[in-house]
Amino acid sequence: MTLVELKVGKYLLKSIVLETPQSAPYLKIDNTINVLFKETEVIIAKGDLTPMSLQNRINGVVSKIERGEILGRLTLDSDIGEIVSLITTSAIDQLILKKGDNVTAMVKTNEIMLSA
Repeated sequence: MTLVELKVGKYLLKSIVLETPQSAPYLKIDNTINVLFKETEVIIAKGDLTPMSLQNRINGVVSKIERGEILGRLTLDSDIGEIVSLITTSAIDQLILKKGDNVTAMVKTNEIMLSA
């Protein structure tokens, strides 16, 4: 296992991968790699964040909200591009989310995948 730190724009993201720099040639300093995560793994927070263990945090602005009966799809504009999050519609209501809101998108370290 390897804890990889990635510079993405102004953000330092972290990912845990099962490979090592010896077994995966793309895990080299200054290499360009793809950073991937599922929409269902993006946690949304609004307002003041209390200390927590989630380290991958990206600030963004809600640009679109698609409400379903159970799930909602949020689209965020951020410094590193568009981020999409699938959360429950009740969570959208609980956070009182609306277009233009400043939010923080968070992804657990073990949910970030890397590829060459």
